[in-house]
Amino acid sequence: MQIRRTVVVDRPVGPVFDYLSDFANTTYWDPGTVSTTRSSGEGGIGTTYANTSKFAGRETELTYTVTEFEPNQKITLVGKNKTVTATDEMSFQQVGTGTRVDYVASFEFAGVIKLLAPLMSPAMKKLGDEAEQGMRSALERL
Repeated sequence: MQIRRTVVVDRPVGPVFDYLSDFANTTYWDPGTVSTTRSSGEGGIGTTYANTSKFAGRETELTYTVTEFEPNQKITLVGKNKTVTATDEMSFQQVGTGTRVDYVASFEFAGVIKLLAPLMSPAMKKLGDEAEQGMRSALERL
């Protein structure tokens, strides 16, 4: 299952990248996030974050690790727990005086949840729409 969104804002790529690459900021723009805190690292490859998210009325905890980090260009994080592996990838591109962010969130489910995943499609679309709106609003405030 995958969510793809593009957000374009009239803000320079540097501050946009800095804000979104600090995954703790998901608390402020991702409606599914209850809390995210940095567990270790300085933000680059190997940095870990403890994330609590809420989806379909249930809270779940994931440990995210930065697996790719190219300043002002790209960041990829992989979050895991027993039932899901979530990969969040954000690519950044200067567009005039603004920035284009391409955001892809992929989910691989395990166990019984894997069987229910197709039923979650409408809720995932709604979550993606809300995350796009939250990201745009947060970035416009930079």
